[in-house]
Amino acid sequence: MRIENSFIPVRGVGETTERRLWAEGVTHWDDFDGRVVGPAVADRIERFIETGRERIDRGDYAYFAETLPSGSRWRLYENVADDACYLDIETTGLDASRDVVTTVSVHRAGETTTFVREDDLSVDALTGALEGASLLVTFNGRRFDVPFLETRFDLELTVPHLDLMYPCRTIGLTGGLKRIERDLDIDRDTPDITGRDAVRLWHEYERGDDEALETLIRYNRADTVNLERLATEVTDRLHDEVFESVCDGPITE
Repeated sequence: MRIENSFIPVRGVGETTERRLWAEGVTHWDDFDGRVVGPAVADRIERFIETGRERIDRGDYAYFAETLPSGSRWRLYENVADDACYLDIETTGLDASRDVVTTVSVHRAGETTTFVREDDLSVDALTGALEGASLLVTFNGRRFDVPFLETRFDLELTVPHLDLMYPCRTIGLTGGLKRIERDLDIDRDTPDITGRDAVRLWHEYERGDDEALETLIRYNRADTVNLERLATEVTDRLHDEVFESVCDGPITE
């Protein structure tokens, strides 16, 4: 589903009205001709479409991240999938005021880069890796990864953010990332370890075990790479559930 299928950012257009538009054949901005809604709402829709086209032409997807309801932000994904940045971090604990970031992996345009504490992990490295990205994709990053990075590196991540944990819950996928991967048959070629193991591996590396760091990096990179597959699977399912299921018939109150 694309941004251009969406009308709910418009004041006065809720999910019911949007679904009625779709059911009546108004499934894309190009199809809107003022029908289904009243004249005042129609004017607002037309202004939104005009502004929306300008924002898309400029690559300003932050506008839609702000105007779409939070539960519908996944609709950004198809528009920007080719320029999305998938991110996952490992830390020594859960307290950003005390614990530290050990590795950060970024997957973008088919390439994965991992930054390591006391090696190449820095503010400049992080901002460079995210520069120009249209969308940041994480799992539980809204509550953990992003605030942790912002606290430890004194930076502000302003890239529009899609936290996949929430759209996963919308379609009944609960639990942690690895459980959801299993539910969706998303494989990973890494040892079966946990976040607690990631802390242990870092401390073993600090004591001189280079193989522990290699294992930690493989684990962190797998988390990040699999976010792309998860994003595609989840947004495809939501597309079918939210959009395709409506377009075959009228919506009633």
